[in-house]
Amino acid sequence: MDGILGFFDNTEHILYSIFGAVIVIFLIFDLGFFNKDAKKVSLKSATYQSIFWIVISVGFGYLIYEYYGGTVVMLEYFSAYVAEYALSVDNIFVILLILRYFKVEETYYHKILFWGVLGAIVFRAIFIFLGAFLVAQFHWILYIFGAFLVYSGVKIFIQKEEDDLDPEKNVIIKFARKYLKITKGNFSGQFIIRRGKMILFTPLFLVILLVESTDLIFAVDSIPAVFAISQNEFILYTSNIFAILGLRAKFFLLAGIIDKFYLLQKGLSFILIFIGAKMLLEIVHIHINTLVSFGVIFSTLLLSILLSLLIPQRKKKSDLV
Repeated sequence: MDGILGFFDNTEHILYSIFGAVIVIFLIFDLGFFNKDAKKVSLKSATYQSIFWIVISVGFGYLIYEYYGGTVVMLEYFSAYVAEYALSVDNIFVILLILRYFKVEETYYHKILFWGVLGAIVFRAIFIFLGAFLVAQFHWILYIFGAFLVYSGVKIFIQKEEDDLDPEKNVIIKFARKYLKITKGNFSGQFIIRRGKMILFTPLFLVILLVESTDLIFAVDSIPAVFAISQNEFILYTSNIFAILGLRAKFFLLAGIIDKFYLLQKGLSFILIFIGAKMLLEIVHIHINTLVSFGVIFSTLLLSILLSLLIPQRKKKSDLV
């Protein structure tokens, strides 16, 4: 028995090493070679990157199936991956609003999102491993997660699309404007510049702060959601980060057409409500099969996209004037 457990421990270490190697190689080649100079990411490049990360994520899922935990664990991985991938759509929309609000040039989008992803890799690790520790110590926390997700899902469902984002109300931005010296220009995409002995921060630095804080806010929904799927921190972290790594490429694919998927918000709210309900049903010992969970999450995402394209959106009165 100890030998079998040791094998799985070693397998997890090996898969973590493969996962870490992919991340490091990506960071080196992405910023160091392919995107050394600021430039606009083309639709063609974004398509190739999206396909690349989906293939890598699916390939890692196969390794989990073959060498780590079999079909059930693989389905947990893909369920968590699809859930995070779906919930990140709202994140994309908010990031786009932030970039437009600060009138950021498209040539700097890649750089901002790169550092945003890097921050997400660190903060998601803290959230997931801390969450796994707390759940292991206090299992009833899952029921709090469930109630919170149902509340969040209902809140998103009734939220009006015209609700405006006001970055100036963000606590972090208020703090930065009060205590940091902010320049007016972007200075060729730099975040920090020196003038003599003085250190100045550019508006792009404020954008990075907003993007990172936005990811933390969305993590409050998405991290509890994946804990309904699995409590294995290895599965949760790898699936989460692979979804996040694909987020940037997805951003460039959806940036120009995201408004067309007007039903996605409703679909995401249903996913949150379903996952929250799944958690709460455990109280009365009702367990929803992993395959069923994966099917509900995937089909809801797909259906909300298809219905958005097939059913024309009603134009607002303001658009008709």
